[in-house]
Amino acid sequence: MQKTNEFSKFATAVAEYSGRPAIFVLALTVVVVWGLTGPLFGFSETWQLVINTGTTIVTFLMVFVLQNTQNRDGKALQAKLDELILTSSAENKYVGIEELDEKELKRIKEILKQHAQDEDTHALHEKVSQVVGRRSKAGGKRE
Repeated sequence: MQKTNEFSKFATAVAEYSGRPAIFVLALTVVVVWGLTGPLFGFSETWQLVINTGTTIVTFLMVFVLQNTQNRDGKALQAKLDELILTSSAENKYVGIEELDEKELKRIKEILKQHAQDEDTHALHEKVSQVVGRRSKAGGKRE
C-alpha cells in the first residue's frame, strides 16, 4: 500500500509541475531547438526519430500520471459532494449517482432542468426516486 501512496505523491508533483508555464516554455524551447538543428543533421531519419521517440515516451508516461491525479481528484470531489448532500436538505438518493449509466444520468439532468422551472419539490423527489429505483432493482447496488 505504501507504493501506491508514493506513486500518488509522485503523480501529484508531476502533474503540478507539468502544468506550470515554465515547463511549457521549456518544452517549446526543446521543440524549437530540435527544429533549428534540422539543417545541421540534414533532416535525417535519426533527427526525426529523436523528437518522435522523446515525445511519445513522455506522452505515454504522462497519461498514467495524469489519470492517477484525475481519478483521485474525482473521488475527492464526489466525497465532498456526497457530504454536502447528506448534511443538507437535498435528496439523499443523489449520493452515488455517478455510478449510474449515461442514459440514467441524462434523465436525471432533464428532471433537474425541468424542476428548476417548475419548483415542485415533491414531484422532483418522485422522479429521481423512479430513475434511481430502476437502477436499484436492475443492479442490486442501491437500496
